[in-house]
Amino acid sequence: MIANLFGPDLGIVIVVILVVLLGGSQLPKIARNVGTAGKEFRKAQQEAEEDAAREQAAKVSAATAPAPPAAQPLPAAGSTNDSVQLTRAQLDALLQEREEQVRRQSGSPSA
Repeated sequence: MIANLFGPDLGIVIVVILVVLLGGSQLPKIARNVGTAGKEFRKAQQEAEEDAAREQAAKVSAATAPAPPAAQPLPAAGSTNDSVQLTRAQLDALLQEREEQVRRQSGSPSA
């Protein structure tokens, strides 16, 4: 008979009363913090999904990007075209050659 009085229902009621009496002033703060944490979590998750989508789009665009244009031959010496197009390798070779000329003219030993 006494066991029926102190069943699980009474335990729940006692816990609720203790929370209300002892922690009632803290409940709004706790609820606010839980809401803020949930909002920040959703925001971080959305940003991560957007970053993943951007990376995926970058990979797809890099895979489908057109190849760089082929190097065009240099114009003849007598042509009137003032523009010159060089490949990266040609430019590097030209710069290295000019640096060697400057070293020779200044009299310093080449490295």
